[in-house]
Amino acid sequence: MNPDICNQALEKVGNPYTLINIVSKRVRELSTGSRPLIAETEKMGWADIALTELIMDKLSWEDTEFKNTAPVYTANLRRKHRA
Repeated sequence: MNPDICNQALEKVGNPYTLINIVSKRVRELSTGSRPLIAETEKMGWADIALTELIMDKLSWEDTEFKNTAPVYTANLRRKHRA
């Protein structure tokens, strides 16, 4: 992977975890036969193709804020002593 392309894509997305998810999904699509959205792909790996597509605004994503609504359970770890 080209570090310059990675830095440009990170500047565009902002969050490294979001970038990883976008690129990994696109790499999965490319590896299963999907066509690249850019013309120049010679000597480029799937990750570089996905990052370049992202930089060239060929890919879009929705940035949603995650709110954890799962209940939190705590266990009583103290043992009861039997007398």
